[in-house]
Amino acid sequence: MEGGNSPNLQLQQLPLATAAVSVQPHTDSFSYKENLIGALLAIFGHLVISIALNLQKYSHIRLAGSKDPRAYFKTKTWWCGLFLLVLGELGVFSSYAFAPLSLIVPLSAVSVIASAIIGIIFIKEKWKPKDFLSCGLAIVGTYLLITFGPNSHEKMTGENITRHLVSWPFLLYMLVEIVMFCLLLYFYKEKNANYIVVILLLVALLGSMTVVTVKAVAGMIVVSIQGNLQLDYPIFYIMLVCMIATAIFQATFLAQASQLYDSSQIASIGYILSTTVAITAGATFYLDFTGEDVLHICMFALGCLIAFLGVFLITRNRKKSVPFEPYISMDAMPGMQNMHDKGIAVQPDLKASFSYGALENNDNMPEIYTPATLPIVQEQHGSKGVSAPPYRVLEHGKKE
Repeated sequence: MEGGNSPNLQLQQLPLATAAVSVQPHTDSFSYKENLIGALLAIFGHLVISIALNLQKYSHIRLAGSKDPRAYFKTKTWWCGLFLLVLGELGVFSSYAFAPLSLIVPLSAVSVIASAIIGIIFIKEKWKPKDFLSCGLAIVGTYLLITFGPNSHEKMTGENITRHLVSWPFLLYMLVEIVMFCLLLYFYKEKNANYIVVILLLVALLGSMTVVTVKAVAGMIVVSIQGNLQLDYPIFYIMLVCMIATAIFQATFLAQASQLYDSSQIASIGYILSTTVAITAGATFYLDFTGEDVLHICMFALGCLIAFLGVFLITRNRKKSVPFEPYISMDAMPGMQNMHDKGIAVQPDLKASFSYGALENNDNMPEIYTPATLPIVQEQHGSKGVSAPPYRVLEHGKKE
């Protein structure tokens, strides 16, 4: 009987094995479809954000060049830019619900590329041929990111997010990040280490938590829309509060950095640091690269490096605006260069001075400006024994 039952058992197991093999390609194709949807939503969102910011910039430029007394927020162009900005942010927010975090974060390079191209077309910014090469590198890096991005997917349910939150890899990562953040904050606040890398590292560490919570919130909302309600889990509101808090502090540090450094430096260095830290957070919390082969990981890393290089080259040649110098040039005022028609100079010729009353700002000149002492002049008033008190006249001049 054992010999007669064994063929039946084998015949019964064959359909199960075939069914198991047929399900796997369907799952892979569906996950790639989700990746594509998420990537397209992210690209669309960043493009719309770039158009919105340039529209608002165009509104400011147009008001500054005209005699229109209206404020910028009373123009239709500015409100149109604000509407597009909200639409683009919604697109980027929803993209996190479909694709892995490590794939969506580097696609913010699209915003830099689009802003550069829009600036050429509409705002007539000048570009050099090598700037087009920089855009080409950023585009190639973006293509590699989409093609070889991670393909891990799971439903963003309350149980899954809670399980990831208490996992030991993420707890260890959080410990390291908190220690780094406290050290950087100490040096920034107490030691006045106002270096751009320090400030943008603080932004990147906060931003990594922002994108982790954004993916959790967006994923739970999409799962709830699909019929499986997740809004009654406390973890949803914990993630929502963390998302808002980290975004606010992140914007605060960015505002402080913008007061100290040029926006092009902030864009390039901030993109590199924020993307690197966010990918690390996604790989630790959501295990984005679990099951990926070495070739895909290496090509994804290569795409990141090419995108980093492209963004850096795009923003490197942007000119920093020259601040207004609040001084009055006395050589531009007629009649003030000489006094009493005797050739006594009130202020030397202004050639390269950097503040009011400064002399020539030339470090290569060996001359040293020191007060020159005129000889003592005595006047006699008929009496040989009585002399006028000596006096000295000090005049600034070059020591020969």
